Amino acid sequence: MNSYTAHPRQGDKANSPFFEEWLPRLLEERDRLGLTENIRRIDALMMTLEPGHSAAYIRELCLMTPYNYLVTLDTDQHLTHILRIDMNYPDVLVREVKNPDLRGIFRSLNEVYPIGAKKPNSRYMGEIFQVENLHEVVEIQKSREVRFFNQEQIRQMELPGNMAIVKPSPYTHNIIGYWERPDNDIRVYALGNSRIDPEMQAAFEQAQELRERLKISELLLPIDHLATRVYSQNREVAILEYLGLSSYYYWGSYDIPDQNSSTNVTKSLHYDDVLHTPAKVFTAANHPYFCNHLLQIPSPTESFVRNFGPRLHHIAIAVRDGNTQGKTNIDYVVSSLAECGQEFLLQVIGSEQEGLKQIFSRASTHTSLIIEYVQRFHGFQGFFTKDNVADLTAAAGTEESLRSLESESRQ
Repeated sequence: MNSYTAHPRQGDKANSPFFEEWLPRLLEERDRLGLTENIRRIDALMMTLEPGHSAAYIRELCLMTPYNYLVTLDTDQHLTHILRIDMNYPDVLVREVKNPDLRGIFRSLNEVYPIGAKKPNSRYMGEIFQVENLHEVVEIQKSREVRFFNQEQIRQMELPGNMAIVKPSPYTHNIIGYWERPDNDIRVYALGNSRIDPEMQAAFEQAQELRERLKISELLLPIDHLATRVYSQNREVAILEYLGLSSYYYWGSYDIPDQNSSTNVTKSLHYDDVLHTPAKVFTAANHPYFCNHLLQIPSPTESFVRNFGPRLHHIAIAVRDGNTQGKTNIDYVVSSLAECGQEFLLQVIGSEQEGLKQIFSRASTHTSLIIEYVQRFHGFQGFFTKDNVADLTAAAGTEESLRSLESESRQ
């Protein structure tokens, strides 16, 4: 398998000579060392929340996505709630801090940013990859100067002991984890005492009942992509770093000049269908913030990163292709949720003729994460259209809650 030539390049954004030189060098080395074959799919996503927010967030997430509450892992300082669709798709680990004053590396990544500091314990942490041979992956990555937490640090942070975890990226502030799990083995996290939390179970059952009553359960598919926002100067190195840590390839980049932005896509070499392991998208400004007064155009991506820090911006949920009650499925899902009080940042954009429709929800008050819905028509393979991305980027940049928080941060 040749990571560099396996798929034709998409997009219209020009990359630097540095990027074009190092992309094939890094991917060819990854293939030669056996990392591409050894590192498989994303098995889990990890995030952390403020104390007391888990039940509300689980209710929200289990209504808006096909996830179900499975179990809670109880440790001294955290409750880790496991959400699952089934073993074909990534789990979501919702990690709740018990003590709001608990200090640690993930909190410190929030505290230097004006809006991120308002919820210091709330952030997306990163992805856990399934690997075929954990020892080999770790030793090879260490030889490439990748830095890992040691087992004592993992124990102190109360992260699963059967994982090897890379220290946070200087570019995305996300972690990457690896664990060895044969395809036929169920996911079991070596962490704390396992129990069913009555509050989480009740929150899930409420969401599930409403999801069924709205008749959207069969329309909601697994995660389509994960979108991280980074500083303009870190776009290329964030992509290259992620490719070196995963078995993904560079799909391509599109320039969105009127939003001073670009959208950059990486996808798994092992799975053609992103639903089995989500695409990873990086969004970055084309110019840094200190050029804004000269450009006189919006810069929502750079503004987000300056206020929240580099972090995950949204989780995109796929919607089954087709129609329900005379509407495209995405329109039916959005209108059903809107009638229950869920707010969205704009109308559904795109069309069947263009190949897809998309929309952003308002950011969660618990995680600051946006849920995107995307419906691809008739096997559309283009991943997105430039007009849709421009409209979504603009909508996220003018979200009322974000603008009010920005105003507060300047006081």
